[in-house]
Amino acid sequence: MAETSTETTVWTTDQVMALAPDASAQRAARGMAGDRAWLESGLSSTDDVPPTVWGLCQGSGSTPYQTAVDLTEPAFKCTCPSRKFPCKHALALLLRWSAGSVTDATAPGWVQEWQSSRAARRTGPTPTSPAAPGSGSTGGGGRAAPGEKAQARRADRISAGLDELDRWLADQARAGLASVAKSGYAHWDTMAARLVDAQAAGAAGILRRTSAVTSSPERLLGELARLHLLVGGYRRMAELPEELAASVRMRVGLPIATETVLAGPAVRDRWQVHGVRDEIEDQLTVRRAWLRGASTLRPLLVLSFAVAGQSLPIDLLPGTQIDADVCLYPGGQPARALIAKRHGPPARMHSVAGAAGIEANLRAHAAALAEDPWLDYWPMTIDAVCPTRDGGAWVLVDPEGTALPLDPASGDPWRLLAITGGRPTTVTGEWSAGGLRPLGAWSEGRLVRL
Repeated sequence: MAETSTETTVWTTDQVMALAPDASAQRAARGMAGDRAWLESGLSSTDDVPPTVWGLCQGSGSTPYQTAVDLTEPAFKCTCPSRKFPCKHALALLLRWSAGSVTDATAPGWVQEWQSSRAARRTGPTPTSPAAPGSGSTGGGGRAAPGEKAQARRADRISAGLDELDRWLADQARAGLASVAKSGYAHWDTMAARLVDAQAAGAAGILRRTSAVTSSPERLLGELARLHLLVGGYRRMAELPEELAASVRMRVGLPIATETVLAGPAVRDRWQVHGVRDEIEDQLTVRRAWLRGASTLRPLLVLSFAVAGQSLPIDLLPGTQIDADVCLYPGGQPARALIAKRHGPPARMHSVAGAAGIEANLRAHAAALAEDPWLDYWPMTIDAVCPTRDGGAWVLVDPEGTALPLDPASGDPWRLLAITGGRPTTVTGEWSAGGLRPLGAWSEGRLVRL
């Protein structure tokens, strides 16, 4: 991998391409990464300017586009009219830097002005972002915690909504699973809408996800039982241990203001990004970024959300690690985190922290499930496994012959098979009731995003 003379670790081409909003942006960036379009470029890092790649790119007009990427977050600037984020010019500039074509240079005035304006904004109020459905968080700062009367009214509404859910669950049990499986979408959506009206959005999210497993009687029964357990947990929340009570509040959907989380103790580590997955949920795009501490080996979940027309943050690149302080939300396994402070730009991972065998990963999942029975996803970092067919299904097999099923919804793992070449390697992924969804594979000294 090429390195400049600064201490900033150069990203790989795969990491740059992972930032692209679509395939057409990737193609356009590759075509623009040559020398012909770039009048000048440089990498600057001073006390006033964090590590920033910048350049002037000649477009169709007479004035070149001013393009810059702050590598710390990353953050992007370009004067082109493109609505894509990041645009092809920013991606092409990063590709040039990745290839070693960008050298150290003093930042011009327009880069310094951009970074100064960003620094000024960071000292101001934190903007509000969409709340996560069932995340137990407001999702953004600047929202004050509700007063005691408002909290009491909300608690009453949630209790009434969960009581109605419990009666609805009893009706499903009396009707039988065969009848429930034949019910249409409206049957589930009506009850979910009532839970949303009762301000129990988390329970509504679990119910909507349950409607997707009606073809499997075993999974359907398990999901309905989890909802019944959530109702019982909420009714007895005062009797529960604090961590379990916090998990119940989070799964029901009680909000926690971002400023409350950031006021808690911070945990500093070199947090490795083991995988990122996007999903559409309740008309929001939800991004799950799985982190693990290089020293603590602690797994973390960083969630971000975007409504239609908005872009998701792209500050966590699989295969990189960040030296950062994180603050943890109460409850839930693995802990959801907010990045409170970064102590430098992302650096390339040189090993995968916390890699263990299949049995050890399953034991860790079982322990987490005991603490949080409503756990949907669990990050796994599995050492020395290779993909193979087991009848008509795909599995990961370790040297002891233990097999772990892959989630059929993720498709056939041809890319993983091509990367490994049938040889054992470390695989990162997301474990759920459907199986493992591979997110990354260690190959030739780097984590390749799947």
